[in-house]
Amino acid sequence: MTQHVLQYDGQILDIERQLMEISRAECEEDLATFVRQAWHIIEPGQPYVHGWHIDFICEHLAAITDGVELDSGQLYNRLLINVPPGTMKSLLVGVFWPAWEWGPRNLPHHRFVCASHSLDLAIRDGLRMRRLITSDWYQERWGDRVKLTGDQNQKTKFENTSTGFRQAAAAGSITGARGDRVVIDDPHSVDGANSDAMRESTVQWFKEAVPTRLNNPDSSAIIVVMQRLHEADVSGTILDEQLGYDHIMLPMQYDPRRSPTTMLGLEDPRTEEGELLFPERFPAEVVERDSRVMGPYATAGQFQQEPTPRGGGVIKPDWWETWVEDAYPAMDYIVASLDTAYTSKQENDFSALTVWGIFSGDLSASRAENFASRVDFGRNERGQRRSLLEEADRFDQGVRIRDLLEYNPESVPRVMLMAAWQERLEMPELVHKVIETCKRMKVDTLLIENKAAGISVGQEMRRLMNTEDFGVQLINPGSIDKLSRLYSVQHLFSEGVIYAPDRHWSDMVIRQCEVFPKGKNDDLVDTVSMALRYMRERNLLVRAPERMAEIDAGRRHTGAKPAPLYPI
Repeated sequence: MTQHVLQYDGQILDIERQLMEISRAECEEDLATFVRQAWHIIEPGQPYVHGWHIDFICEHLAAITDGVELDSGQLYNRLLINVPPGTMKSLLVGVFWPAWEWGPRNLPHHRFVCASHSLDLAIRDGLRMRRLITSDWYQERWGDRVKLTGDQNQKTKFENTSTGFRQAAAAGSITGARGDRVVIDDPHSVDGANSDAMRESTVQWFKEAVPTRLNNPDSSAIIVVMQRLHEADVSGTILDEQLGYDHIMLPMQYDPRRSPTTMLGLEDPRTEEGELLFPERFPAEVVERDSRVMGPYATAGQFQQEPTPRGGGVIKPDWWETWVEDAYPAMDYIVASLDTAYTSKQENDFSALTVWGIFSGDLSASRAENFASRVDFGRNERGQRRSLLEEADRFDQGVRIRDLLEYNPESVPRVMLMAAWQERLEMPELVHKVIETCKRMKVDTLLIENKAAGISVGQEMRRLMNTEDFGVQLINPGSIDKLSRLYSVQHLFSEGVIYAPDRHWSDMVIRQCEVFPKGKNDDLVDTVSMALRYMRERNLLVRAPERMAEIDAGRRHTGAKPAPLYPI
């Protein structure tokens, strides 16, 4: 190597050596600087692109390294990071930070257990870290502190001469290893998060196995870095059960409603709603393009760190009409819908019941016109949306739809959510509560899904209710999945047919419908789709466009001669 020297104050200074020492000191001082300078080892073909979020995350990781003590007296050693893919989350937490602790911070004895939903992903980042610490660049600066052993230098686990190691594992299978740092990077795959069994298995592993894999329960750290895929994923469990984690939540587009201050007192510096997280890598046109391809659910979870799109998924909250009067209107027919799970030993299984009333009654002129403007009659020849008001203009004699609605109540049947509950109940308690609710609400028909638990409950209900005023009907959904069932009644909500009172229990139903199919529970959702589908299939609930089509058909002159009263 050619040596460049400089004569200064009588001393020969080795410029390259001096620059290397400056680099070493800067990296030891700051993790984000180490990331910037070491980048060329990990990604030699890609220029380094910096974003403020890198400094933000690095400051919290460094607080774990420094053993920062919180006001509560606890060490800062639990961290949840929710950030979009492509923002260097895996590199920061699983590659650069462990290498920074070993060399620049002189903690080569630290042991890292790094898990991902796929062992291949955990191995990938392990190989990246090994490539970094064995590079000439790293060894020139911290080779006196970090040397790998020859007898434990594998893809899944490598160890240094100070007994520190990095071990790769698949989420759900950490056995034997204990670490000073347990790093969990994307514990769920997309498919795994959508599978109740796989998601719940991962969450159980996280709660029951991961805490036992720490070298020192009081000081060792657990770091979870992931994107949101479901309301009941590992992140949702950490937040809902308040497990003591600091929370970094940085959506791709800034949402001021969801901008938590971390335990270190740091906040998302963005101020404008929709402001991009990493415009240097993800400019507006790229985010818009990828969002179209990904769809609303993937965009909400992976970009916005929210398992359901804002405003709801299949059933949006603002599609429910609010019933503000204290008393319900007179009901033409009342249906109760029951989803059964009568064992209290199954942690996530609820029994759920909703009660629905069909009513008509007069609409005020303003409410009738608002309703009619929301009913979608498809598209005209120019591809423009036609509302029910526009459709009514073609009727003879200038009949307006608000007149039909106001003076012919039968043309607008609507549905009221009258009661709801969701509880874990065993068979006797469940049957008693269902009977009490049905009698109190004057139910005409009780619907129970025709599945294992439902059949048993239905048989018991029929045995006890021979003299009751309501009937029990088992409903077989066939091969139609839950999502398809809810989509089949989506139009009823969007057209303003479904009402709910301003009550806490109705909020529970609305919220569960809003987050489905990414919600923690879907028992109430099942009762909603079952009840509304039943009403539609029995012609108890006829949509306004269908009623208008009947009226229109009745006005047409067919040209046929009337049949004689008596045959000749």
